[in-house]
Amino acid sequence: MSFFDDLEIRSADARAADIARALPEQIERAKGLSGYAGALDGVDPAQITSIDALAALPVLRKSELGKAQATSAPFGGFTTKPAHGFSHVFQSPGPIYEPSSTDPDWWRMGRFLHAMGIGEGDIVHNCFGYHLTPAGMIFESGARAVGAAVLPAGTGQTELQVIAARDLGTTAYAGTPDYLKIILEKADEMGITLAISRAAVGGGALFPSLRAWYTERGITCLQCYATADLGNIAYESPAAEGMIVDENVIVEIVTPGTGSPVAEGEVGEVIVTTLNPDYPLIRFATGDLSAVMAGQSPCGRTNMRIKGWMGRADQTTKIKGMFVRPEQVAQLVAHHDEISRARVVATREAEQDVMTVMIESDAPNTEAYAQSVSELLKLKGRIEVVTKGSLPKDGLVIEDQRSYD
Repeated sequence: MSFFDDLEIRSADARAADIARALPEQIERAKGLSGYAGALDGVDPAQITSIDALAALPVLRKSELGKAQATSAPFGGFTTKPAHGFSHVFQSPGPIYEPSSTDPDWWRMGRFLHAMGIGEGDIVHNCFGYHLTPAGMIFESGARAVGAAVLPAGTGQTELQVIAARDLGTTAYAGTPDYLKIILEKADEMGITLAISRAAVGGGALFPSLRAWYTERGITCLQCYATADLGNIAYESPAAEGMIVDENVIVEIVTPGTGSPVAEGEVGEVIVTTLNPDYPLIRFATGDLSAVMAGQSPCGRTNMRIKGWMGRADQTTKIKGMFVRPEQVAQLVAHHDEISRARVVATREAEQDVMTVMIESDAPNTEAYAQSVSELLKLKGRIEVVTKGSLPKDGLVIEDQRSYD
């Protein structure tokens, strides 16, 4: 079995020693940035040499990042270079702006693709978006790191995607878990057999039934856990036992809403410190839930494993690969005077995410509401207008009815 580099098979002592050298340097960088003004006062970087020591520092939440960007555009004072010093600037819902670089494997996605066996000779059918949000570029940089070519496909125009996949002989897929199924079913309708044998997925939950569907078609489907702010955090290997933490991030699992670590195996919020010198996010709260798995992966990689995505610490929910946040639902209600309340419900049908927006209103303005949903939630969904007072008064504005078993 080959590895992306020797970092993946370090001993625990060697990894701890490397962290003890790298972490103080990263804390020192952060202390010099305006975004951390006040937050790291009194912190001696030389003393922050371990994950245990890191736990004493404050947590940085995405809401704080957004507020900082609103007053210090575009990155809120959290980068070591100005915007023009990066190769790309992306915008995610919020809006939140993220930097990018064409430096080799800047997003650290190569390690995941290598673990999947993707490399020279492969053509990756990249169905992640390239417009505004960074997912397409994240996976493209990973493909470059392992020597694979890329078809920048995005989504839509499914027949043309099938034709391109056939003509180019694309061998691997990158995208959300359910979109490959749409492509394959269209290929079946067209009587075309595609050569895709591996699927690197992210941006949404990989449900066991969908993984099994791909396996029956001879496609190995593995998932990674990445965000636009942090890049790759953890990834599956062919051993398919949990997700292995990337070598250039430090992951903690804490009690939601706090910075206090939980015991190994307990579910908590994922907190990430990145060692990226361009964008030193320290104890960045993802809002995602997971848990540490005991032991090492049978694949030979030695870093800590987590159980993967286990839900959200708040009501923010990922649907069709995009986060839907409670504040976006509030914007929808405020956008129409006649709407009293709204509730987003996430379900699954035919192995695809479905978003239904239930709206309390006396006016059946379904088309207008659908347009507002598309603009404010950045997704299309079903609209159900219900009578005022009929939605449950349980505090939920986003309800996830999908099963993750």
